[in-house]
Amino acid sequence: MTHPDPAAPLAAALAAKGYASLTPVQEAVLAPEAAGCDLLVSAQTGSGKTVAFGLAVAPEILGVAERLSPAEAPLALAIAPTRELALQVARELAWLYGEAGAQVATCVGGMDIRRERLALERGPHIVVGTPGRLRDHIERGSLDLSALRAAVLDEADEMLDLGFREDLEFILRAAPEDRRTLMLSATVPKAIEELAKDFQKDALRLQTVGEARQHADIEYRAFSVTARDREPAIFNLLRFHEARTAIIFCKTRANVSHLLARMGNRGFQVVALSGELSQAERTHALQALRDGRARVCIATDVAARGIDLPGLELVIHADLPTNSETLLHRSGRTGRAGAKGVSALIVTPADYKKAQRLLQGARVTAEWGKAPSAEEVKDKDDARILDHAALASAPEEETALVAALLDRHGPDRVAAAFVRLWREGRSAPEELSDAGAPTRPAPRERGSFGDSAWFSLPVGRSGRAEARWLLPKICEAGGITKDAIGAIRVQQDETFVQIAAALASRFPEGIEIVPGIVLRRLPGEPVLERPERTYRRTGGSPPGRRPSRGAETEARPPKVPQSVAIMDAPAIDSGPPAQRHEAGNPVGREHPSKKVAPWTTGATTRDMDDRSPVKPVKTSAKRPSPKPNPDRAGNKRPVRAKKPQR
Repeated sequence: MTHPDPAAPLAAALAAKGYASLTPVQEAVLAPEAAGCDLLVSAQTGSGKTVAFGLAVAPEILGVAERLSPAEAPLALAIAPTRELALQVARELAWLYGEAGAQVATCVGGMDIRRERLALERGPHIVVGTPGRLRDHIERGSLDLSALRAAVLDEADEMLDLGFREDLEFILRAAPEDRRTLMLSATVPKAIEELAKDFQKDALRLQTVGEARQHADIEYRAFSVTARDREPAIFNLLRFHEARTAIIFCKTRANVSHLLARMGNRGFQVVALSGELSQAERTHALQALRDGRARVCIATDVAARGIDLPGLELVIHADLPTNSETLLHRSGRTGRAGAKGVSALIVTPADYKKAQRLLQGARVTAEWGKAPSAEEVKDKDDARILDHAALASAPEEETALVAALLDRHGPDRVAAAFVRLWREGRSAPEELSDAGAPTRPAPRERGSFGDSAWFSLPVGRSGRAEARWLLPKICEAGGITKDAIGAIRVQQDETFVQIAAALASRFPEGIEIVPGIVLRRLPGEPVLERPERTYRRTGGSPPGRRPSRGAETEARPPKVPQSVAIMDAPAIDSGPPAQRHEAGNPVGREHPSKKVAPWTTGATTRDMDDRSPVKPVKTSAKRPSPKPNPDRAGNKRPVRAKKPQR
C-alpha cells in the first residue's frame, strides 16, 4: 500500500505559479538538518521568505495527509508587523496550500473584528495576523491556540522596533510549549537573539546571504544636493528613470503630505501611505499602484512595511533613515526575485556624514554624484521618444489616415505633434544648483587654517546674527562641510567669514545664503572693529588681572542711565541686585551680570519689540544696618529688616 505524498499539493501549487527552482532561503529551510527544528532565519528582503516558511511548516500542517480535514483549532500561526504584510502573507499561503484544502484566516487591525470572529469559528488551519489584533482575539476567547503546532514571526526585528515585544510574549505564552517556532528577518540584531533564546529551543541559525553580497541586485546611488534642491532633485530622478513604479520614503506624515501636494501639482501620478489613513484608503492606494493608475508611492517606514509592488524599480530616500537596518529594509522593496533596482539617497551637506555612516553600517557601496540635471532629463526624454514602441511597427489599418495626415499637415508637423503629445502631462525638469559631494579639506595643524579667502555678510550684532546660525546656512549654500570654514567674526553691522581657498570658488558673486543676505567676497583680510573695552598699560598688570595699587586701571565705560546700563553695560563686578520688570510683570531678582534677555543683546530699551523699558530702581552699594529698637527692659536689640514683597 502506497502512502500519499503530503508534498504533492505544494509541488503542484508551485508548478502552477511558475516556480522552476527554489530560492536559496527556500532550499535552506528544507534541508534535512532543519527538519523539525526551531529556525532563526536571516535573508534578503524579497528572497521568497514567505514561501520558505510556508514550505518549512508543511509537516506540522499536513502531517501524512494529502488533503486536510476541517480543523477544530488552528495548526499554524503567522505573525507580521503591519496590515499590508499580514494580508500579503495570507495571500501567499492561500495559493500555496490551496490544493491541500487549507483554510486561511486573517486577524489584522483596522478590519471588522466581527467578521474575523466568524472566520475563526469556521475552523481555519492557518491564522495570519498582527500582534495587537491577535492578542485581542486571544483575550476575547475567539482564538484558541491549544492545538498550535507551528508559530512563525515574520519581520521579527521590525515588530520589536514597533514596540510589539509584550504582545509577542503574550501570544507565544498562550501557545503550547512543544510547538515549533520560526523567526525570519532581514537582519538579526541583539534584541532578536534575546527573543529567540526565550521562546526557541536550540534554534538552528540560517543565513543565506553573505555580507558582501547584501542586496546584490540593487544599485545604490547617493546624490549630493543643496538644501533648497531636495525636492527638485526628487522630481528629476523620477523623470530621468521613468520607472514603472517608484516609492519615496519620508520620515514623518507631515513630510508625506507636503510632498504629495507638491508632486500632485506637477502632474505626477502619485498616492500616499501613512498611518493616518484608514484601511480602505490604504487598500485603494495600493490597488492604484498595481493597476497602473498611479506610478509613485510616498510613504513612511511603518506604512510601507511589507509592501510588495510589481515592477518596483526605484526607491528614493527623501529623508535619510535612522539606521542601517532601515536603509536595507527600505531598499529591499526593489530588486526582488532577481529583478534589478535602484536605491537613491538624497543627501544635503548637513547629512553627508550620516549618509556615509548608514552605508558603512549596511555594508553597501554607493556611487556618489550629482542629481540628474534638466539637460540630462531632456536628453533621456529625447532618447525615449526616438525608441518609442509605437514607431517600431508599420501602419496597418491606419494607412489611409496616416496618408491624410501627411498630406494635410506634412511630416514635420505630424512629428512635432507626436513629441508634444508624448510630453503632455509630464512634469518639466527642474534646474538644479551646481553642488557636488561635500569636499573635506586636507587636515590642518591645530591653530592654523592655511590659505583662505574672506567674505562678508551685511548682517551683524545689530541684526542679531550669531555664528552658530550662520554656519549651517553657509555650508548649505556652497555644499561644503564646517571643516572648510575658519573664522566667523560677527561685528556690529557686518560679519566676516573665512573659507578655505580651495573651496572659495563654490561661492560665486551674489550668492544668497538666505533670502536677502548676500555673501560678498573681499579682496583681502578685513579690518575688524576695535574691542569695546581697551586697556592703558602704565607698568604693572597685564590685561584681565587685578592692577597693583597705584597703577592706572582700565578705562571706564561712559556713564549711562541705569535703565540702559542694566541691559547693555558690560558685566558689573559688584553691586546689589536690581529688581527687573518686563511689560509690568516682575520676573524676580537677578544680577545684571548673570542673565541678560537674548533679544536685548547689543540693543537699548528703545529697540525692544513692544516691550516696556526697564524701570530704574534705586540701589546702594551697601545695605544699611537696621536701627536698634529698645525693648521694654531698655536693652537695645536689632530689628530684622522686612523682606521686600514680591
